[in-house]
Amino acid sequence: MSIKLKQFLQDSENKAFDLEHRKKIRFNIGKYNAAVQNGMAAYEHHELARERASFLKTQTINNLDKYLVEFENNFTKRGGKVIWAQNAEEALREIGTIIKRKRAKSVVKSKSMSTEEIHLNDFLEKNGIETVETDLGEYIVQLAGQRPYHIVTPAMHMSKKDIAELFHKKLNIPLTDDAQQLVLTARKLLREKYTQAEVGVSGANFLIADIGGIAVTENEGNARLSTTFPKTHIAIVGIEKLIPSMLDLDLFWPLLSTSGTGQNVTIYNTILTGPRQPTEKDGPEEMYVVLLDNGRTNLLAQPEQREALNCIRCGACLNVCPVYKNIGGHTYETTYSGPIGSVITPHLAGMEENKHLSYASSLCGACTSVCPVKINLHNLLLINRKQSVEEGLVDKNEKLAFRFWAKGMQNRRLLNFAPASVKNFVLGHVQKETWSKRREPLVAAPLSFNEMWRKQRKNR
Repeated sequence: MSIKLKQFLQDSENKAFDLEHRKKIRFNIGKYNAAVQNGMAAYEHHELARERASFLKTQTINNLDKYLVEFENNFTKRGGKVIWAQNAEEALREIGTIIKRKRAKSVVKSKSMSTEEIHLNDFLEKNGIETVETDLGEYIVQLAGQRPYHIVTPAMHMSKKDIAELFHKKLNIPLTDDAQQLVLTARKLLREKYTQAEVGVSGANFLIADIGGIAVTENEGNARLSTTFPKTHIAIVGIEKLIPSMLDLDLFWPLLSTSGTGQNVTIYNTILTGPRQPTEKDGPEEMYVVLLDNGRTNLLAQPEQREALNCIRCGACLNVCPVYKNIGGHTYETTYSGPIGSVITPHLAGMEENKHLSYASSLCGACTSVCPVKINLHNLLLINRKQSVEEGLVDKNEKLAFRFWAKGMQNRRLLNFAPASVKNFVLGHVQKETWSKRREPLVAAPLSFNEMWRKQRKNR
């Protein structure tokens, strides 16, 4: 058993039986689910929208090389610069070079899972660069010294009381349960950072091939400030975020917002196509887009699992997953948690160390039913499991146990040979640290059905 798996099992148990944690998560997810249900009412043909989105993303992923080149050509025509990064190390090196050349001492960041993926904040801090998250949820978890808990709502695991205590401790403000006051405190502090930062960093929800632009959707306006106030803007975007045309946003922006937060469309929707032009009054002097691979081509090479690259990061699958709702986001120890994280992480970060994530599922199919781009998530988890076995990434004890089980199931005499007391001894040993630790132990009946049937026939 790997160290990572041991930690996962330990953390899962701790979180699953942390009743306070469960209460917070179920309350917050419950609010989101109610909002999403209301948002769906705006669609006359929601299933048709899902079908269209699935088709478009699949076509794009299958022609990714063509659309990436088209994006680069159109983006560079307007003065933008494209950096191709094969892995996190390359991305960090290129970003570090830009920041060093600009002699930047501070960076403002809008919400971006790609920057979490390459651990950009840690890298910048080690190089003496002040990095400030400007999304409120991200800012809260940054103050707490934690990673984002959820793809869409980073501080979902924290209550208003938790946040008030955090602000009191870190920002030296009086304790208050007034949510508006807490938001205004963060707003005032962050406003100062925008004007001081030399570099702004963002992600993107979509890369638009036909106009060479990036599309950013948000509710707070912080992404617009982070990308326009500083003189240099760096966008770090996974190569799978491509869509063919700006017209496709008519489909994808509402799908993303409805599935993610229940809104018909989020409050701020921005398309950025490069640095400030001579006729424009604002915007950055320089704009870079870092096209991040970081294992995505490994996933692209899998004929069945490449479907997972269609993901638009709405977080809907996390909100319905019974496993996620019990063990929480931090337990996964990955950038992307929940069903989609369990599907893609073994391919992005290595199957051997992350294969256990594909087993963190009840395979109920709820994730598949809510996915706005119709990714067959629960089936992909099964395919991951199969792949890990075919690659020989199976624990020796597990392999031995299944060998004995298979022999017993194929031989009725062998199965009946051991009395119930022996079977219970074996079951007790096997279940000691798993099933029996929190539940009533499984006990074999004194006589199996086969033995009772034989006995009854004999007495006739």
